[in-house]
Order: sequence, then C-alpha cells, then structure tokens
Amino acid sequence: MDKQELIKHVAEACDDKRAENIVALDMNEVSLVADYFLICHGSNERQVQAIARAVKETVEEKGLSIKRIEGFDQARWVLVDIGDIVCHVFHKEERYYYNLEKLWGDANQIPLHLGQER
Repeated sequence: MDKQELIKHVAEACDDKRAENIVALDMNEVSLVADYFLICHGSNERQVQAIARAVKETVEEKGLSIKRIEGFDQARWVLVDIGDIVCHVFHKEERYYYNLEKLWGDANQIPLHLGQER
C-alpha cells in the first residue's frame, strides 16, 4: 500500500469518529520529520482518544504497525507515529493554539475527498 492510500484510510478512520477539519500535508519538501502529516481535531478528550484509537486500529488492520503514540492519556494533542506519516489528533483548543497548518504553511495540502466533509 502506498503512503497516499494509507493517508486516505487514516483520514477515513478519523472521519468515521467525527473528527473535524481533517487536513493532510505533504511534508516531503519542507521537513525531514515525516513525509506526510494528517491533522484533525475532536471537541473533547473522549473524542480525541476515540479518533486516535481508530487510527491505530485502521493501521493495524492494514498489516502495518504504529511506531509510537504520545499524549493519549491527556488527550489534548495525540501524536500517532506511523513512520513516514504522522497523525496529529488535537483537542479543538490546542489545534488552534499550535496551528500546525500555519507553522508548516510551505507544505502542500493533499486533497482527501472524504464523504462527510465538515
């Protein structure tokens, strides 16, 4: 499975848990940290954890493994490291505070075409 296909599956998992403002960024030209970032947010801690859990389950169903998950217990900013893809699941307040989309403004956005755009 190629990386863009995996991003689509991860984005769909986020969408299924009603994540908001799901954005995928191509980091290849701007960062050595990861090839892609997927960024979304939930409105409360329980939803943030549900989104992160869905990402983990989706990746594992595809036969891949999660390298690391950070911030799950606090559920304010959960980082799910899938290797070349890093999924950032924010609590709504933290998302606007850290504003990764602006921080990495040079990165190209990848169209996701999700069924239930919010």
